Amino acid sequence: MSHGVHAVQHEVEHKIKHDDDHDGGHGAGAGHTDVVNSRNKKVALLIAIIALFLAFSETLGKSAQTGAISYNVEAANLWAFFQAKNIRRTTVLTASEQMVLAAAATSDAAAKSAMAVQIDTWRKAAARYRSEPETREGTLELAKRAKDAEKKRDTAMERYHHYEVASAAFQIGIVLASATVITGMIALTFIALGLAVLGVAFTAIGLFAPHAVHLF
Repeated sequence: MSHGVHAVQHEVEHKIKHDDDHDGGHGAGAGHTDVVNSRNKKVALLIAIIALFLAFSETLGKSAQTGAISYNVEAANLWAFFQAKNIRRTTVLTASEQMVLAAAATSDAAAKSAMAVQIDTWRKAAARYRSEPETREGTLELAKRAKDAEKKRDTAMERYHHYEVASAAFQIGIVLASATVITGMIALTFIALGLAVLGVAFTAIGLFAPHAVHLF
């Protein structure tokens, strides 16, 4: 929660305490003061509830941001591994093709046999570099894993953006609700309540349907 919101909440608490102390020391106008104090306490309760939702959205936002960074690093590592495997596969395929040409040019049966064995070994290695389901470290498996990590990263970023919007709505709502206590303008409380509902909606979207709304 931002320092500004903390400062506003502190000001509201001070105002409510001051009104209570003032009411306790003066009998005149007690009815009106009681109404004001009751209203202020209800607004303070609303502020506390919005602050609770703000804590949730900020915690979820931080978690989503951390997840996005982790998945981005994972995808980058997998693509680097993919490139390394692909280079090795290309190298052994090139070597095997060159040896095929060399074998065709020689008449030595023993040399042809040895070359055939080496060509077979290289081709098997190239096939293993392309697909290795047991370890999931062939280029096909690595590409799929990298794309899956990228999808998770994108989903985490979508969640993060929604939680950020929700947090902003909650913070503005807290400030406006606090202004009601200071200024007495009830309309600000209704605006704050609307912003709180908006914040809850964006938190729910981020949690359950992050791709439903695209903001950025």
